[in-house]
Formats: sequence, structure tokens, C-alpha cells
Amino acid sequence: MKHWSEIQENGVVWGMQVLLNIYLSFGRKILQVFLLPVVSYYWLINIRGRQASREYLDRVSIYQADTSIKGTHFCSYRHFISFANALIDKLAAWSGSLTLKDIEYHGRDAVIKHIDNGQGLLLLGSHLGNLEVCRVIAKLRKKVVVNVLTHTKHAEKFNTLLNKYANSAQLNLIQVTDVNAATAMLLQDKIEAGELVIIAADRTSVGKQSRNAQAYFLGKQACFPQGPFILALLLKCPVFTLFCLKENDKQVIYFDHFSDGLNFSRKERTAAIQQCVEQYAEKLQYYCVKQPLQWFNFYDFWQVEDE
Repeated sequence: MKHWSEIQENGVVWGMQVLLNIYLSFGRKILQVFLLPVVSYYWLINIRGRQASREYLDRVSIYQADTSIKGTHFCSYRHFISFANALIDKLAAWSGSLTLKDIEYHGRDAVIKHIDNGQGLLLLGSHLGNLEVCRVIAKLRKKVVVNVLTHTKHAEKFNTLLNKYANSAQLNLIQVTDVNAATAMLLQDKIEAGELVIIAADRTSVGKQSRNAQAYFLGKQACFPQGPFILALLLKCPVFTLFCLKENDKQVIYFDHFSDGLNFSRKERTAAIQQCVEQYAEKLQYYCVKQPLQWFNFYDFWQVEDE
């Protein structure tokens, strides 16, 4: 089974370019007319993604029996439609069409307090919802700068497309394959400057499997990366989780306190990181159950245990 980073984009960027041109020329309502054929084509040809979608939705239905979500072809198709609509929201965020009035916040007072005190933060994001709305987070305060870590191999084409239309000097995309000493030093400078650093914590390390840890997620053990929590230890700054969900036609951003700063000895490291991974997996699971069709990991998330 391929690692997630080795899965090709299968025309996503091509489709995104088409959708983006329509969106910029005619707006969202006209774009919806073109959305169904594009999504239908992608859903039909992406066999691996369709299977992964059904497995994930099946796990949701088992974990929460009273949900209407099932691991059926129909729900999987709805999952892909939700993904396509999230892509449109990404376009809206990056083209400047999405403003603060379109956003609802929960837990932002604590984040703003740190920002106003000149203290940088590490935000643990995910592939649940629309992390690109972080571009609007940069408008929380006039001087705040947001730095987002992305995986170079998987996201380079997509980020290149988005950067053509981005106009915010307050948001930086930092492309990295793995978190290493050089990355940590760069990010330490940004934290000390009072900036925000966002890293997704729901995809395993591109490098060594030993840098992953297992935790229960939707009733079964899955692998999560250790890197974000090692980074938190090195940065020695407050840590929050960040989830942005589409609810009632609004982007709802949830900031939840995770830690005032990770601090543990080398002897305690393995157990402490395992505890952090489990804490994050539990939080991710909570928000996935709230909006199950908005988690966009179209690969076998539980593959390591099965091997």
C-alpha cells in the first residue's frame, strides 16, 4: 500500500484550474453548475480514493450508530462533493472573497491574548475542513503573520496554483518534507517574532516509520506523526488545535488549548509524545464526528496496522 505522499494528484490541479477560472469569471453560483461533472469524473476514476472514503465513512457509522452517514457509494459521492465545495472555499479564501464577516470563531480570545502579548503559537491543524481559511486568521490582528507548513511533494502544484492568486503578505507557505533541525531553527525565529505556525498533525511522517505513533481513531488504531509534537517541544511555546468546519454556510474556526508548552526529558519523551498523539487523535475524532463529510484524507488511514 502506498504512503499518502506517493499518491498522485490524478488531475486535481487541472480540475482546480478549471474551477478557479470559472469562479473568478462568473462567481460561485455558476461554478456549482460545472461542479457535478468534474466531481463525478474524479469520483469514478479515483478507485483508491473511493475505497478509502467508504472505509472511513463506515468507521464513522460504526463509531456513532445514530448517524445517517454510512460506507455506501452514495455517501462516498457526497464525501467527494463536500471536498469539491471545500476547494471552492479555498479559492474564496485565497482570492480574497472570504472576509472576517464570513467567519465565526470559538476560543479565539485566548489566541488573541497571546498575539497581543507578542507571543508566538503553534497551531495543530488537520485535513478536516478548510485549513486554507488560515489566510483569514492573518486578519485577526493587523501585524500577525501566519506560517503554514506544507508537504512539498504532495502540495507543490496545488500551492503554486493558489499562490498565483494570493495577495497577503501576512501568510507564508513553508514547504517541507520532514521536520528537521534547520526547520526547527527557522520556526523558532518566527515564534520569537510573535508569529503563528500551523502544521497538520493527521498525516504520518514522510520519512522514517519510527517517527510515527499509534492511537485509537474511530474505534481502531491508526498512525499519527510524532513530528508536530517534537516540534512543539523544540519551540517551547503554547500549543492550540485548529479546526475550521463549514456549518450553516459559515466557516467556523475552533481554537482549543492543547498545552502551555511541551516540556519533558529525553527519558520521558516516548511516553509523553504517545500521550500527546492520543490527546490529538481524540480531539480530531470529536470534530470528525461533528462533520464527517469534511475530513479529506482519501487513502487508507489505517493501513499500517493492517500490514
